Amino acid sequence: MPVRQARATDHDAVAAFTADTWADREVGDYIPDVFPEWVASDGKDQHTVVATVDGTPVGICQARLLADDEAWLQGMRVDPDHRGDGHGKAVVTDLFSWCRERDATVARSLVFGWNGAGMGQARAVGFNPVTACRFVELDPDSDAQPDGIVGYSAAAWQFWTHSDARAHLSGLARADSQAWALTELTRARLDGLAADGRAFALVDGGLRGMSVRVATRERDDQTVAEYAVAAWADADAARDVLAAIRADAAACDADAARVLVADTPRFISDAASTRCRLSDTTEYIFAADLSGA
Repeated sequence: MPVRQARATDHDAVAAFTADTWADREVGDYIPDVFPEWVASDGKDQHTVVATVDGTPVGICQARLLADDEAWLQGMRVDPDHRGDGHGKAVVTDLFSWCRERDATVARSLVFGWNGAGMGQARAVGFNPVTACRFVELDPDSDAQPDGIVGYSAAAWQFWTHSDARAHLSGLARADSQAWALTELTRARLDGLAADGRAFALVDGGLRGMSVRVATRERDDQTVAEYAVAAWADADAARDVLAAIRADAAACDADAARVLVADTPRFISDAASTRCRLSDTTEYIFAADLSGA
């Protein structure tokens, strides 16, 4: 089954079969818009491929290297007229090989909770479920920061290491460079972010929470402060950690803030008790072990 690197001239064909990816929902597919950029930016850390029938693209997927041994796959799509013919498996298998050649030992991907077909496809092509996460959305507030917040990485790392959130999320948090990707939150990564004043912990009679900001991005004409993850001990600690995020986002002159949290009844209800906004959908993370031959 032919698979090759995507070309700029593939745009019309790819845009045609991704135009109505989720026809039953009021949400459009981003692939037609980003495809030219994907092709133009492919290189040593990124690879976009298409499956073809008689030379015409009928499937697409992209891989990105996020760390020394971690890869991220996204944009897996197959022309509705060719689904069930193995094209999804073909593009993913090709990208798994590309990732292995670059020493990646794991590849991950994200599927929204409403996308049952996407979850089924992820399982069919070799991914296994890892965790579920969700966004908490916050309004910046310079007056919100509570007592007990300290801005150094050792305390944040100590809390994260032993937290329920880390266990549920398998150590994953939002990636620094890719808005929708997750990667491991390592001590080295946290230290690097802390050096720029982006990590903080809640110390109130002991370690009780943490969070870390990874980026400030422009989205929908707003400046959004993005936080890789937040973890806390209980509902009171949730209130303080989320308040600290509001204050930090205000200090960044952000118009909005959002933070990744573990999608468990405790963490989601703790966040809800602070009267913050919760994103509408759960995000499911899948992974494939690439360490074998």
